[in-house]
Formats: sequence, C-alpha cells, structure tokens
Amino acid sequence: MSAREIVLNAMTAIFTQFDADAAAELLAPDYIQHNVAVPTGAAPILGFIPALQESGITVTTHRVISEGDLVVLHNTYENAQAFGAETLVAFDVFRVEDGKIAEHWDNLQVPGGPNPSGRSMVDGITKITDLDKTAANKAIVEAFVADVLQGGAPEKITDYISTDRYLQHNPNVADGLDGLGAALQAMAEAGMEMRYDETHLVVAEGNFVFTASEGAMGDTPTAFFDLFRLEGGKIVEHWDTVSEIPSEMPHDNGKF
Repeated sequence: MSAREIVLNAMTAIFTQFDADAAAELLAPDYIQHNVAVPTGAAPILGFIPALQESGITVTTHRVISEGDLVVLHNTYENAQAFGAETLVAFDVFRVEDGKIAEHWDNLQVPGGPNPSGRSMVDGITKITDLDKTAANKAIVEAFVADVLQGGAPEKITDYISTDRYLQHNPNVADGLDGLGAALQAMAEAGMEMRYDETHLVVAEGNFVFTASEGAMGDTPTAFFDLFRLEGGKIVEHWDTVSEIPSEMPHDNGKF
C-alpha cells in the first residue's frame, strides 16, 4: 500500500469502524505522537478507540496531500468533545515507515467564520492538479515562507501571492492582499503581531503545498499549519489552523 492508502485506512479503522485490531496493524508500536494532549505510542490511541466510538465522533476529510513518506489530511471533526470542542478543524500530518504510521503531528482549531469574504475554513478547491509542477511550487512556497512569513524580505510579497486573485479561508481575513494587510495591521495594533520563526515540515503535491511552522502571536508560542494552492507560479488560495503551543504535554516529543 502507498503511504496515502495506509493513512486513510488507519483513519477509517480509528474513526469510522472503531476497529482497534485493524488500527493496530497500521500503527507502529513506538508511534511518535506530537498531539499536545495524547501520550506517545500506539497503545494510548488503541485504548481510546472505544471511548471515541461512544462519543459519536465523526471525521470528514476535505483534502489529502502526500509526498514521499508524509501524508497531510485537512479534516473536520464533529462531536469532538473528546478532543476539547464540539467541532474542530485540523491538519493531521502522518509519517509512514515500513508500512506503518510512525509519527503524527496535528494542529486543531475551533472553526470561526464565515470570514469577511464569506468563506469557511474548509471550503474551496480540493482537486490536485499540476503534478509536474510539484517541485517548482514547493520551492515558491519555501521562498515565500523565508521572505515574507519569516521576514527575510517582506517587500517581495507580490512575487509570491497573486495580485489578481487570492482566496482566503482564515476566519478573520478577507480575500486579496488588501484583506491580508488589513488583518495583519489589526493584529499588530491589538498586540497580537504574528511571527513565524521556523518551518518544520513542507509537503507538496501538484498545486498544493503544506507547511507546519513554529512562531508566536504576540507573546504566545503558536503553531501555524498552512495550506497553499498555486496557479501559474503564484499563491492563489490559503487555508490554515492556528493554535497555542502549551508549555506542558503528556510526552517529551514537543509539538514538532
């Protein structure tokens, strides 16, 4: 099975069939967990499956992006009180090794919106195209992160984001560069200036590129998981989840 198939089968076993035996075949026993509330290893997940079934949790996967041994899912969890809220939007990232899921990162956010342009955190284009442009699109986003998000050369923003059409799914940001600029200014004025310090994961497939970054909102350590869609060498659409990085977790693996 491909890494994509292994991850999707594991999600089905855990969240649809609630089948611990099937899940156990797909999770490495020493599974490395980066979720901020779940202990590391496969055993805690397998042991939690009956409680998940009883909770009535459901998951809808909107997008799947895979590159090599990494698979990114853009998910909505409903009846997700077991994870801390009724509804959560998430990016889940899995690393597959020797036919089993060996590592997991995620970033969950209570959905807001619709945003000022009427978009939700998960709607929009889902189809993967331009597979021949995967490497080029990945390089564009990596340069955008370094120059704009990490502040290396923010004046280059129009080199990366389309000035004609930039569709935004962040619940607080309107479409277009003007919408982005207004939101960043409002955050700065509120003492919640957004800062990206380090990007730990980049996963690309065709017209989609995902990044997982560490930084801060104001003085609060924050994780930024971003998904970008590109057309013609420019970023034309953006989704994200943003969450605080707690100081204590039930493992020593850290958020990243």
